Parts: sequence; C-alpha cells; structure tokens
Amino acid sequence: MYLSVSKVKALEGYQLELTFENHEVKIFDAKPYLETGVFKMLKDESFFQRVKVSFDTIEWPGGIDMDPEVLYDKSRPRAAMRVAEEGVAYDNEQSGAQK
Repeated sequence: MYLSVSKVKALEGYQLELTFENHEVKIFDAKPYLETGVFKMLKDESFFQRVKVSFDTIEWPGGIDMDPEVLYDKSRPRAAMRVAEEGVAYDNEQSGAQK
C-alpha cells in the first residue's frame, strides 16, 4: 500500500516539499530525473514550479507525473533536512567561516 500525496510545494534546486495523507512532510530531490525522457522538460524552472497535486500524486502540465510510491520512498523527512542545514551552519561557525 502506498501513501497519497495531499500537498506539494516546489522549492529551489528542483526539490519538492511533499505532504502525504498521513501528514508526514518529506523533501524529494527531482534532479536525478531531469535527464530522463519527458522529465527533461522539468529543467525549465518556471515549468517545474507549475507542479500540482493530481488524484493521489503530483503532476505537471501535459500529464507529466510521478508514482507516489517513488516519491515517498526516494524522499527524506523534512526534519532531517533542517538538522543537516543546522549542522552545516554549526560547522561553518566552528571553522570561522562566515555565512
């Protein structure tokens, strides 16, 4: 059984913030798919931003969609992204680097 996508938000760097039906929020990196088939069209950032929820998954104009199982399995929890970002900021402060 898979979880349906209930909300999507396009982020910078070809990433998507996905909310699933269980209220879990995850980040999906679409960059690895941008060189394959119809997904090449998503390289246009303004086109990429046009993503929307369609039925139980996400879709771009022209019927370009992704399997909700792939979206769930290949994404990471949003909280993990925040921890990673905070860790990077902390490491930079320790090394004397400025943001």
